[in-house]
Amino acid sequence: MDILRQLGLEAYRLRLLRGLDDLVRFGGPSRVAGVDEAGRGCLAGPVVAAAVVVDEQHSIPGIDDSKMLRAADRQNLSRQIRESATAWNIGVATPAEIDRVNILEATRLAMRRALDGLSPQPDCALVDAVHIAHLDYPCLSLVRGDIVSYSVACASIVAKVERDRLMRDLDRIYPHYGFARHKGYAAAEHRQALASFGPSPEHRLTFRSVLPRGAEAHH
Repeated sequence: MDILRQLGLEAYRLRLLRGLDDLVRFGGPSRVAGVDEAGRGCLAGPVVAAAVVVDEQHSIPGIDDSKMLRAADRQNLSRQIRESATAWNIGVATPAEIDRVNILEATRLAMRRALDGLSPQPDCALVDAVHIAHLDYPCLSLVRGDIVSYSVACASIVAKVERDRLMRDLDRIYPHYGFARHKGYAAAEHRQALASFGPSPEHRLTFRSVLPRGAEAHH
């Protein structure tokens, strides 16, 4: 009976999570893309965005804001999302691009790249907390989109899993920073490595914790 109750509760939770996406579809758009990013607050590595057009007839149990999930669960769910999605794509903005245009504009750039690579193209985009201008279809910016939209939650999982993979790759190139463990965030281990070794080519030099303002003139 407990298993049946859990299944019922999960089905109800997913139905609520899909409510906004279904409401948007009811208004006309048939292909709704959820968009989210990973790595915006990091000191190193790219910002990675994912755009996902989910199968509206199929809900994946366990879908949630990626930050609420264990790494192993994110990996499994990301695989299921990519296998079942109508379309999905990854967009990346590099640390050099982040330094050149600022992190918000680089996030928009990564999201735009993710959307532009979708085939077929969506009729509408639901985006977590960021507005993307000059699209050929409506874009709805959602506060905490990854907890109110199923498709945005799916995008948050795909983006996080892809970025973690990229950071593990960078860890093999720059092993003394510990990228595989902290994924570029401002962990104590990461700050200590920066103090000992200075920034790598994958660090965001415009971030205060990476390159103190007094050091910029000498860089």
